[in-house]
Amino acid sequence: MSIATYVLIAVVVLVIIIAKKALVIISQSETKIIERLGRYHATLSPGVNIIVPFIDRAKDIVVLRNGRYLYSANIDLREQVYDFDRQNVITKDNIQMQINALLYFQIVDPFKAVYEINNLPNAIEKLTQTTLRNIIGEMELDQTLTSRDTINTKLRAVLDDATNKWGIKVNRVELQDIMPPESVLTAMEKQMQAERNKRAVILTSEGQKQSAILQSEGEKTSTINRAEAAKQQEILRAEGEAQARIRKAEAEAIAIEKITEAVGKSTNPANYLLAQKYIQMMEELAKGDKTKTVYLPYEATNMLGSIGGIKELFKEG
Repeated sequence: MSIATYVLIAVVVLVIIIAKKALVIISQSETKIIERLGRYHATLSPGVNIIVPFIDRAKDIVVLRNGRYLYSANIDLREQVYDFDRQNVITKDNIQMQINALLYFQIVDPFKAVYEINNLPNAIEKLTQTTLRNIIGEMELDQTLTSRDTINTKLRAVLDDATNKWGIKVNRVELQDIMPPESVLTAMEKQMQAERNKRAVILTSEGQKQSAILQSEGEKTSTINRAEAAKQQEILRAEGEAQARIRKAEAEAIAIEKITEAVGKSTNPANYLLAQKYIQMMEELAKGDKTKTVYLPYEATNMLGSIGGIKELFKEG
């Protein structure tokens, strides 16, 4: 093989190497920062890009992968999630606890992400930790446990404003776990148990109160119903007695008319009726105690005279 052949092969290989270095293929949702002789030259877009070999060079950026800081020339423009380790924070009422957070962010300006900050993942982590300590330090324990949305909103607002100059957009911040000390958890559990017992006692007393109210209302209704029944009974009894007296009076009136017709106009029917009453009374006295002395009034002689008159009347009839 001649020298010309070797030279040709070397030229071909060199052309291939230069072409490989000149052609840069960028995947979708990624980019690269190109420096020419140490100065910023261009931000490559997805697809095929041509650069000058050995003069243009891709700028590396620090990325966080599997908990380790690595250097990479590819800049991911998709939304990323950082899961930070638990950290100790102190509340306003001096309660120490542990909190870990999730941070969702996106690189919107690759130039700032590369040149405005040295170690972007570490800067975001430290800023999140310090901001979270400040926010929790302004709140008491009870507020911290019940105001996750408030904490997330405040944290996202502070981080989004602070990372804007780094070309970062913080989309969302979520608190995963809030772990108070064991003694605080025990006290909270006792407090919750006491509250549950209190609610149980209140519900029991309310039930007893409602039961007593319903029972008294039932007794009241029963008493009213009994009184109404007794009232109706007395009314009906009085009406019955009144009807009986009316019927008796009507019967007596009819009897008087019959007696008047029987004895005639000359004799007073009242004397006849009085005589009947005296006779009935005398029969009752005769059935009573024989040892008792009975005094008859003076008017009894008149009654006897009436009886005699009635006797004569019946004889004539």
